[in-house]
Amino acid sequence: MTLDSPAVSPALTRIREIALLLPEVEERPSHGQPTFFVEDRQFAQVRENHHGDGLNVVCVRTSGTDEQAMLIDSAPEIYSKPAYLGPSGWVGVALDGDPDWALIEDRISRSWELAAPRSLLEAGGR
Repeated sequence: MTLDSPAVSPALTRIREIALLLPEVEERPSHGQPTFFVEDRQFAQVRENHHGDGLNVVCVRTSGTDEQAMLIDSAPEIYSKPAYLGPSGWVGVALDGDPDWALIEDRISRSWELAAPRSLLEAGGR
């Protein structure tokens, strides 16, 4: 899916609503995927069947590979290790079925906090 795709999924619309409420956020494509940045640092990316993997997820930062492994081990039906971003400790949060939007909002917000510069966090952040 591209940002200018005529058929924007309801999940992408909802994620935009969540992400764009956070301070200093910009949306632009990265590798053809809708991606959200704070101060030029990526914090969320929507993937719908990226490279034919069959997954519909929003990829978000974690504090590192330990948290990533804990999340995937504790809820493999929700979390996955995304291609390319996974080695850096990111997780994919499932968007299929009936997504837990409170969880998704929390994960996007935490990811924003991990990517945001200290000066923005000290100014009140989210």
